[in-house]
Amino acid sequence: MSEHRLIAVELDQISIGKADEAVEHERRVAIADLLDSNVFEPAGAEGGPYALRLAIEDQRLVFDVKTQDGRPVRMFVFSLGPLRRILKDYFLMCDSYYAAVRDAPLAQIEAIDMGRRGVHNEGSSLLRERLAGKIEVDFDTARRLFTLICALHRRGA
Repeated sequence: MSEHRLIAVELDQISIGKADEAVEHERRVAIADLLDSNVFEPAGAEGGPYALRLAIEDQRLVFDVKTQDGRPVRMFVFSLGPLRRILKDYFLMCDSYYAAVRDAPLAQIEAIDMGRRGVHNEGSSLLRERLAGKIEVDFDTARRLFTLICALHRRGA
């Protein structure tokens, strides 16, 4: 297994707040999926594996990277501005999807879900572009990180 990977992810509790059990379960699953398979290589870092704390502070996205034994590697701070439109679109698609699941025909649910996944992919690509030169990630890792950023942003917005 590569040393350039995440072995721990923490979502800042001040940013995210307390949620109902279903949302907490989704967050735990997203973190488990990310930890199961990821590529994460901070620029200039000597090697991992790494622990990551994600937070929203002062309307900025914070990636606080440490080694597995807690030594600081680097803190990356990004403006949320470039992600806001995609996050808004993604939340609208999710709301439409959950509403459709209750009473819409299967074909409509599938169409909305395809659109939701497309917006999620777009957000993942944008995140990967924003991380370029700072943290190298593959597309699947970017997708999982985007999911966690959505969890942070919904509360931090």
